[in-house]
Amino acid sequence: MELRLASPNELPILESLARQIWPQAYANIISRAQIDFMLNWMYSCETLQKQQTAGHEFYILAREGQDIGFIALEWIDDAHSVFKRQLKINKLYVLTDFQGKGAGRALVQKANERAAATGCEAIFLQVNKVNPAKNFYLQLGFQVREEAVFDIGNGFIMDDYIMEVQL
Repeated sequence: MELRLASPNELPILESLARQIWPQAYANIISRAQIDFMLNWMYSCETLQKQQTAGHEFYILAREGQDIGFIALEWIDDAHSVFKRQLKINKLYVLTDFQGKGAGRALVQKANERAAATGCEAIFLQVNKVNPAKNFYLQLGFQVREEAVFDIGNGFIMDDYIMEVQL
């Protein structure tokens, strides 16, 4: 597997992967209307470009020349938190056919490397409370830090666990 930092002209790859992965990953978790709303809100090239300009890093994972997944990383500095500098995994998705084959682990390993290289004390992420991916994160040493419900507009909410692993 090959992992590369996404260039600005590769942001459409992230949008395309999300549009392939989300309908399958969330079909039994949230409504199709919410899936469409969130894809348009979080995965438009315009939104991704704003995030990249703000310092988020996107990595694309490929296998034998095929792009199969990606991760988005954001650094959080908070003087009032237990961990002053943290890395947030904002997005981590792998095509269904490649799940359970080390792709997700490779992406989390990249997050670990970037966190260590940038002086982070912890890595955290949000995952829907009923998303089976929660078990994957538990296997990698993440623990549930708290529960959180976010009103994201249009009558939709995100009902998540915030999970973290200390470095």
